[in-house]
Amino acid sequence: MKLIDDKQFLSAIHSYERQLAKLLAGLLAVVVGIAALELLMESGLTVVQRQTNWFDGGLIKLLDRLLLIFIGLEVLQNVTAYLRDQVVQIELVLITALTAVARKVIVLPPGTENKPALMAGFDVIVVGLATAYWLVRRARYEERPSQAS
Repeated sequence: MKLIDDKQFLSAIHSYERQLAKLLAGLLAVVVGIAALELLMESGLTVVQRQTNWFDGGLIKLLDRLLLIFIGLEVLQNVTAYLRDQVVQIELVLITALTAVARKVIVLPPGTENKPALMAGFDVIVVGLATAYWLVRRARYEERPSQAS
């Protein structure tokens, strides 16, 4: 005896998944918006009050926060693309990962360059992500039908 039809079950799961994605996208949009406003207000006050020496770590802190907001926006794009197309767009995921790694490299504390294993790890990650992105883009362009001239 079947408790629920497979088609109904899959439809219910799909509906639940979409509603949860919408909820999470809304939450992420609010958080990213608030973070952007905070960054603008803090940076504006810092500039007006001349409280920071941008070359004494202030610029790195600003870039860290800015890139974190961009990562949040890219994740939001991933979720909305999923809701729109019902597929995970691997290019967006790879770009988000590259941005996250770039952020991490940019904000590395002084002295990190003396840790060759860590630097080699970042090298491998960046090359791997960049290669994956290049392969995905290449495959996408090869799928396009050639246009007659």
